[in-house]
Amino acid sequence: MEEKKNRRLVLVSNRLPFQLLEKNKRITLKESDGGLVSALKSYFERESSHAFDEKWWIGSADFPEKRWEGFKHDKKRRPQDFEVEPLFLDTKLYNRFYNGFCNATLWPLFHYFPSFVEFDDDTFRAYEEVNQRFADKLIAFLKPGDLLWIHDYQLMLLPCMIRKMMPDATIGFFLHIPFPNFEIFRLMHRSWKEKIIHGLLGADLLGFHTQEYVQHFLKTVRMVAGLDHYYRAIYVNDRIVKADLFPLGIDYEKFNHASDQLPVKQQKEVVLKNFGSRKIIFSVDRLDYTKGVTHRLAGFERFLEQHGTWREKVVFIMVVVPSRQIISKYNQRRKLIEEQVGRINGKYSTLTWQPIIYRYSHLSFAELSALYQSADIGLITPLRDGMNLVAKEYVASQRDGRGTLILSELAGAASELGEAILVNPVDKEEMAQAIFTALTQPEETQKQNMAILQQRLQEYTVIHWVNDFLKQLQEVKELQKEQETKYVNRAARTSIATAFKAANSRHLFLDYDGTLVPFAKHPREAVPDKSLLQLLARLSADDRTQVTIISGRAYPLLEGWFRNLPINLVAEHGAAIRHPEGTWNEQSADQSWKPLIRPMLDLFTQRSLGSFVEEKDHTLAWHYRNVDAELGFVRSRELLDNLYHLVRNAQLQVIDGNKVIEVRVAGVDKGVAARNLIQENPSDFVLAIGDDKTDEDMFKALADKGITIKVGPGHTQAQYTVPSQKEVLGLLHQLVD
Repeated sequence: MEEKKNRRLVLVSNRLPFQLLEKNKRITLKESDGGLVSALKSYFERESSHAFDEKWWIGSADFPEKRWEGFKHDKKRRPQDFEVEPLFLDTKLYNRFYNGFCNATLWPLFHYFPSFVEFDDDTFRAYEEVNQRFADKLIAFLKPGDLLWIHDYQLMLLPCMIRKMMPDATIGFFLHIPFPNFEIFRLMHRSWKEKIIHGLLGADLLGFHTQEYVQHFLKTVRMVAGLDHYYRAIYVNDRIVKADLFPLGIDYEKFNHASDQLPVKQQKEVVLKNFGSRKIIFSVDRLDYTKGVTHRLAGFERFLEQHGTWREKVVFIMVVVPSRQIISKYNQRRKLIEEQVGRINGKYSTLTWQPIIYRYSHLSFAELSALYQSADIGLITPLRDGMNLVAKEYVASQRDGRGTLILSELAGAASELGEAILVNPVDKEEMAQAIFTALTQPEETQKQNMAILQQRLQEYTVIHWVNDFLKQLQEVKELQKEQETKYVNRAARTSIATAFKAANSRHLFLDYDGTLVPFAKHPREAVPDKSLLQLLARLSADDRTQVTIISGRAYPLLEGWFRNLPINLVAEHGAAIRHPEGTWNEQSADQSWKPLIRPMLDLFTQRSLGSFVEEKDHTLAWHYRNVDAELGFVRSRELLDNLYHLVRNAQLQVIDGNKVIEVRVAGVDKGVAARNLIQENPSDFVLAIGDDKTDEDMFKALADKGITIKVGPGHTQAQYTVPSQKEVLGLLHQLVD
């Protein structure tokens, strides 16, 4: 009987979810703060299924190895819901990595603060080195069948590093911060952004909080790596990589039922006793320039200016949690906040009232829950935030259904919490009005909105988030297995030839460039030689065999080359068709769109030495095969991006082909043409061969009707692949020999 293998979930993050403190030779464990830690710990505590035999968490340690050894062998330590494997890094290296590239480059850039970004090659080298150290640790640790889940921006190179050494590994990656638009991302050095994108594409599934972040990522992949996507699936070296949104949830019950806990009740009584009948506005943030604390204070000050009758009737409790105190910008931010709080309090305070209660410290769970429950308004207005779980925690804590959430429209949570009052976090007028609206909102309206928000949060908790991600990760792996392309080996060739010869009627659909002839510097130079014409003549001489050359070429060229052969010719991907008897049927050509597109193609031709524009009846094509490889790639991505925006809502298609970008009328493609020919003359045996993206339409259309073969590498809908154009000719010769 085969021994059952252990199924392990291996989580990887920059830091472990706890610290080890030592005092008087006694080692104690202190849980770390942060959304990732609280989310995953909630999952481990509540997940009762036996999906995994073991759960491991790997991360860097901020305590010495000797302390870890002492803790590990302490028989009195409390058992955990997961096992831990720490990575010990040199302090100086870690500082360049974390306080350098992670938080002085990636953090401000991904949060749309380009003026704060530091561009330092030394810190990027540290980023690479730390990611490689994680990779070395994991490669030694991982076993076949493990499910690896990597978290956040500190480890974006890691998936590819693992993939290179373990091609079959199951790897998920989740980004907990925003993924910026391409115009922001492209500010990084070219080598950095290329390594980061290729690093991420080592994963099987990439998760983001919102649809907007997914779209930004997919466009960046297209612009940086030249890889397009189909329904959020990217094809990387014959491997499907999927990007999707997974909005991080919270442990809803933990916050909703916190009011039952005695410490929370006691804290809440203290808060309400201190502030009496005054309305309470509450916010809590980690110290960070992305949180918009100074803008929030400006909005509250504007509210006090405009609505004097509310003075002494409202109090703003603002808690700032210490963070990254080693970085100078954070200390400067704290100073600005405290000066602003002091100025506002000095301006408006009375002997019996202080408008802002400011606290710079950590909060216990009891204190936090009590403040959530006591607050009439949750004022959560970051300038940018990947998700913002504080907003969700505030909503979940309103067990009586009262309270109003004011939320920044630039927080990821805004896409889920539409019933909140959404504000522009830098507009103090709008924020002041939002505070007034929230304070005067009828209780019935509050309860209606809160009920909808709470229902939504209950339906997608942190447990749903984890299970959803892991389920989709498994589905991607299954899809990869289904999509594995089969090479046409000797046995497959023999099988194809045998089926061909046994059939009473056959139909061969053959692309031209890259399939029947190699690519040439200029399309007009790719002339069929005598041996190819003889091969096609032999194939078409048998009455049982129909041959169709299906190409993107203009029909005059195809007619000139093949006019003496009794075969079908399909030009411009199906816009014109000639049957063996020699008559061409051409769709009427709408030329009105060409003057709108041609100037852009001409502009890119001027900017790219060696490129040229080819105009056909139904198509405009920009060829860049003769352009310097690096320049051609960059220009082609730029042109694609421009064209996608230009043809939006127009009846046009943009095709990213093999060293060519084509714009053509929508609804005309090789799939439609092939299907129509098959319907006119059904055949027992159908074989379709092509090398380009335009041939994928044909492969899809004929998937259940015959054999489809792609020439060259890359993902395909075809059932088989051959490595080169020469292999195609060998196969065709085998059919008639």
